[in-house]
Amino acid sequence: MPTLASHRKSRTRTGVRANTPAVGFTTAALASVTLLSTQSATAAPTEPKPSVEEVQKKVDDLYRQAGTATQQYNKAKEATDTQRKSVERVLDDVAKSADNVNEARRSLGTYAAAQYRAGAVGPTAALMFADSPESYFEQTQLMDRLTDRQQEAVEDFQKEQRSAAKQRAKATKSLETLTESQDSLKAGKQKVQNKLAAARSLLSELTAEEKARLAALELKKEQEARRKAEAKAKEEAAERKRQEEAREKEQPPATGGGTGTDTGTGSGTTDGTYAAKAEKVLAFARDQIGKPYVWGATGPSSYDCSGLTAAAWKAAGVQLPRTTWDQVKVGKRVATADLLPGDLVFFYDDISHVGIYKGDGKMIHAPKPGANVREESIYYMPIYGSVRPA
Repeated sequence: MPTLASHRKSRTRTGVRANTPAVGFTTAALASVTLLSTQSATAAPTEPKPSVEEVQKKVDDLYRQAGTATQQYNKAKEATDTQRKSVERVLDDVAKSADNVNEARRSLGTYAAAQYRAGAVGPTAALMFADSPESYFEQTQLMDRLTDRQQEAVEDFQKEQRSAAKQRAKATKSLETLTESQDSLKAGKQKVQNKLAAARSLLSELTAEEKARLAALELKKEQEARRKAEAKAKEEAAERKRQEEAREKEQPPATGGGTGTDTGTGSGTTDGTYAAKAEKVLAFARDQIGKPYVWGATGPSSYDCSGLTAAAWKAAGVQLPRTTWDQVKVGKRVATADLLPGDLVFFYDDISHVGIYKGDGKMIHAPKPGANVREESIYYMPIYGSVRPA
């Protein structure tokens, strides 16, 4: 058989052979470069280190958010405590209903046992076995009365069963609501912890030089806050003066030549009763200086800001609400220029912080996590407003 000629065209080979060492090295190198390029493209770029000013702004913001979240936590905890007491009352009602059901069941069982002992005897047989017709009729009347009482016992039993079922349903709903509140409380707690951890992390990365710069920035911020507060106080004083002058123009002139007695009590004055209470408030607050801030704490070993103010005024016999948002509604509002020792000063637009005024522009407060109860200028933070609790 003749050999067939191959019709395949020979491949033209140009350049270096593919299996030479040089080509193998080049291929591996290109693959490495490609891989590295891909990794570099997908890897997150290194973020530049934030400036001290940026750290200050971020930390302040985190602490404020944590302060607001703390007040939310306090309010939720207060509601949860109320719900828990309500659930306890409902469970007590459930227990009482169960006792009533058992008592009705026992009463019903007494009649059932009596019927069992008497046996199921028809009226004809009962008449036949009776000693006399009179005895039969007496027994019939007794059974009629027994039947009436038994019916009452059945109705009482059914009534108590319905009441018990209603109480159990109420308890189930109350427990579900309490569980939801507790879950929300737990989430609020975690929210505060996350924000505080983020603030601590930012501060821990600062060098000694950066911390010194941060302290200088804090001082500058306090001075700026003081300037704004003093300007606001002047505006309030000028407005009060205008109002007083307007009232004087509207009043008729005094007659009779009397000396006149000034009975007005300006917003900057008060009676001795308030001063005595304020002295007790400040004495208590001074005794707490040095104790740590712990969010959600109300003493005696640690406090958050509203926990301290509530405890201090409680020492003077005045019960304040738990949160800053509720405390600001107590008593009467006073201007910054008219502050007296014992007054409460609130800060930030969201009213997330409070301190106890002690005079000379100073207050005692529980500042923030990582700090202890201390005296500090009221101008350190932007003032929202002030109240005189009693």
